[in-house]
Amino acid sequence: MSRRWIPPTLAAVTALAAVTTPASAAPEADAMTSWADAALRHMTLEQRVGQLFVATVWGKSADEAHPENKKRYGVDTPAQVVQRYQVGGVIYFNNAGTDNVDDPVQLTHFSNGLQRAALTSGARIPLLISIDQEGGNVTRVVAPASEYPSAMAVGATRNPQDAKRLASISGHELRAMGINQNFAPVADVNSNPINPIIAARSFSSDPNLAGQMVSAQVAGYQRAGWPGDTVSAAAKHFPGHGDAADDSHYGLPTINRTEEEWRKTDLPPFKAAIAAGIDSIMTAHIAVPKIDSSGEPATLSKRFMTDILRNELKYDGVIVTDSLAMQGVRDKHPDAEIPVLALEAGVDQMLMPPDLQTTITGVLDAVRSGRISEERINQSVLRILKQKWKRGVFLQPFADERALPREVGTKQNLAEIQRISDRTVTVLRNDAKVLPIKGDPGKVLVTGWNNPGFPGKPAEPVATLAKELGGTALSTGAAPTAAVIDQAVAAANSSDLVVVLTNGLRTSAAQRTLLTRLVQTGKPVIAVAAQVPYDPAFVDVPTWITTYAWRDISMVSLAKVILGKTSPKGKLPVNVPKADPAEVLFPFGTGLTW
Repeated sequence: MSRRWIPPTLAAVTALAAVTTPASAAPEADAMTSWADAALRHMTLEQRVGQLFVATVWGKSADEAHPENKKRYGVDTPAQVVQRYQVGGVIYFNNAGTDNVDDPVQLTHFSNGLQRAALTSGARIPLLISIDQEGGNVTRVVAPASEYPSAMAVGATRNPQDAKRLASISGHELRAMGINQNFAPVADVNSNPINPIIAARSFSSDPNLAGQMVSAQVAGYQRAGWPGDTVSAAAKHFPGHGDAADDSHYGLPTINRTEEEWRKTDLPPFKAAIAAGIDSIMTAHIAVPKIDSSGEPATLSKRFMTDILRNELKYDGVIVTDSLAMQGVRDKHPDAEIPVLALEAGVDQMLMPPDLQTTITGVLDAVRSGRISEERINQSVLRILKQKWKRGVFLQPFADERALPREVGTKQNLAEIQRISDRTVTVLRNDAKVLPIKGDPGKVLVTGWNNPGFPGKPAEPVATLAKELGGTALSTGAAPTAAVIDQAVAAANSSDLVVVLTNGLRTSAAQRTLLTRLVQTGKPVIAVAAQVPYDPAFVDVPTWITTYAWRDISMVSLAKVILGKTSPKGKLPVNVPKADPAEVLFPFGTGLTW
């Protein structure tokens, strides 16, 4: 096997930017294939298997020693993880256990450090550096980077150009931070209002509307032009997580659709993504027994991954698993077996394996025993290398740290995103004619649910909205106690207007009690479903608004509608059922304006 391999030239990769017609696409495809083949030939089996994995790392810089890296990987730093395991990618995450993200400056430095580690060791192949930056609730990088409304909020605009422009801005900012793969857009059709994991991450319950928005966002992330200014998009979660009643982080949901129902409801957005040329598709850890009777999650299903996605839909991009640390894919098999089964099903890329050494060894053992051929490994590695080529990662793996202030969170970007957000607010009910507030609103109380945020990164919609309305903030949280409810009622009795944020009334008796008692004060109450639009079914309030998201931009847009500075333009992209889900309270398309 030859070890001589030279990265592609500037002329070769800039040819990507000139691909505007089918005639010019053929030479570009030939160049991409030639370089991917050359890169593959210089790699050992271990290096090729490493390319299949996207690792979780601990720390906020490439050289930061973190005890969790030592515990899991036997090395100290993220850079050493890359060097030791020769992975093809790294994902940035932020939660209580894995916090890689501070701000754009830190992330850019982190990305460059990881790329240096990849390019100075092993196969010398640059990394796919990934993130989940969907907008709304699933937002990893916050201000001073731009923040975005949720997918469902964008669906409420009915405007694919808004979806495309948001993705274009997001892709540009992510690439400026050295991130070249975004696990978005969500292509799931949220057909089940009690879905605990997708909800407002979905554009719509309507397959056609969802498909239009997905297609638009693929075009935004992977827009034509210089590939070093774009990111790979990933439509998720195939074959469709929108009808799940359970969370695949904790178990294996079962979807009881027939194949006919699935093709009508869940498939169209994924077909739209493929038609738009999406770089990757993420799998779902769900079982659909009426389509695949094996009982396996779709991630490990040859029926879904090969028979349908590869052979029927003719998709030849990268198929990436959802996190392999999720219980939905771990219920039936040991960790070493899961990536082998995924490869046999037709998957290419393994995301966030809980034990990297175990999973890599599992694949290597399968190859050495003859269970999986080297040719099968090569197929997936070539797809991953081609994705890196298409996004210009070979030529431009590093981000310009000096350029960051003029690329990320700019006034122009923030203003454009705010204008789009202003078109998302949806007024569902205005029976008491409280809206819009005319003149001085008097003493305003803003209370109710308040997102706690991540440690050190609180997101406080109650405070943001109170500031915009010139009112007083009183957060009661997701589960207010009797004493807190009494405090809110007392504050409401001395106010002229009460605005209450809600989130998840179906499962929160305490929030329902709070809202009911605030209405009983007789004060004008504006109830706001601050994440999913399904809350109005559970408390009868004369004035209901939904924002589909609680980030600052959504609260600013909400305040403008309440104060009459803008007219509401959002239209429900889903049906809102009554508490009895067989009946509809607010149908698809509802949206009052003035």
